[in-house]
Amino acid sequence: MSRRYFGTDGVRGVVGEDLTPELVEEIGKAATLWAGGGRVLVGRDTRSSGPELEAAVARGIASAGGAAVLGGVLPTPAVALLAERLGVVVSASHNPPEYNGVKLFLEGGKLVDEEEEEIEGLLDATGSGGGGTEPVADAADRYLEHVLGHFGSDLGGLRVGVDCANGAYADIAPRAFAQLGAEVHAIGVEPDGSNINVGCGATDLSSLQRLVTSASLDLGVAFDGDGDRMLAVDERGEPVDGDQITAVLALHLGVDLVAVTVMTNLGFHRLMAEHSVEVVTTPVGDRYLLEALKREDGLLGGEQSGHIVWLRDHVTGDGLAAALLLCGAIRGRAPSEAVAVMERLPQVLRNVRVSARELPQAVADEVDRVNAELGDRGRVLVRPSGTEPIFRVLVEAENAGDAEKLCASIAALVQAELG
Repeated sequence: MSRRYFGTDGVRGVVGEDLTPELVEEIGKAATLWAGGGRVLVGRDTRSSGPELEAAVARGIASAGGAAVLGGVLPTPAVALLAERLGVVVSASHNPPEYNGVKLFLEGGKLVDEEEEEIEGLLDATGSGGGGTEPVADAADRYLEHVLGHFGSDLGGLRVGVDCANGAYADIAPRAFAQLGAEVHAIGVEPDGSNINVGCGATDLSSLQRLVTSASLDLGVAFDGDGDRMLAVDERGEPVDGDQITAVLALHLGVDLVAVTVMTNLGFHRLMAEHSVEVVTTPVGDRYLLEALKREDGLLGGEQSGHIVWLRDHVTGDGLAAALLLCGAIRGRAPSEAVAVMERLPQVLRNVRVSARELPQAVADEVDRVNAELGDRGRVLVRPSGTEPIFRVLVEAENAGDAEKLCASIAALVQAELG
């Protein structure tokens, strides 16, 4: 049975269109039945639709005999870390404010496809009733205490810009850096329900870049709306992506294996080969990184988009933990110097809005032909987004002009076939 509602990272859609309170309530009920009831921690980000959908998922949990433990606004990794068994996050992560969604965690881990299929099979089941709701006031503080205790270091003297995307880290992340001694310049800390991920955060580094350069800061870090992604800006205002962050951490932490996705730059693979670090490549999505790390008994994984996973003293990817680890890894060096260890191949990415999700044979054949021609000097990757009606066209080549030209050609073919 194929999944109807679950995608790359939970259930997600435009509120009132693809995602309704009724569906969210059914998901809460089905997930609770599947997990066997009990206390279910519920967190959400700062979207205006959050309180209504939080109430809906709580009704579903209660209808299945569970106790919905309402943590209010919490980063996604906080729910994964603190949930006793089942955790639910009402969030659409990095997507625009009109989106929302539901993410599920079982004992800290994201669900595999088969588990999500089982939950979808319970959407029409009847709950036993008898459950309820209860608020919890200290979840954010308990989460912060854990992250500071396990990932923090002395940041005295560091002048850091922190962009919280007007999301779930708006209060927590600036406090974390300040408690570790850093001089904090925070933006994206005034959520109003409609400004999450808008012109800020990990999906748009421009505001952070301006802050870092105008205030002559040492480093900038940016989170997405629910806090499971983190990107950075060096002291010159240049972006530092997840591949570069993962490379710095891999060398600093001394791992012998790292998990990455198919989007990872070829320069990363070359650097890891030089240092005899095994690289496991997965489909896009931090859930697949987590599955690979569990299977291979690894600790570190990363996505170019900013999902950074370090499983020593944690259960999932965590933007704040990753930012603190990065600060520790580059201590005493300029960020630009630290990330220069990895030479990035020119990489061009285009998003093509489409009306269908099946890759036409003509596109597949052209991708195969170009990849054979490029050999180990580059590559072409075409894949559907797991959360939006678009295809992503990625091209890497040793020459930036060649990458741009090839990407334009493949994107035009995708548009012609599917647009």
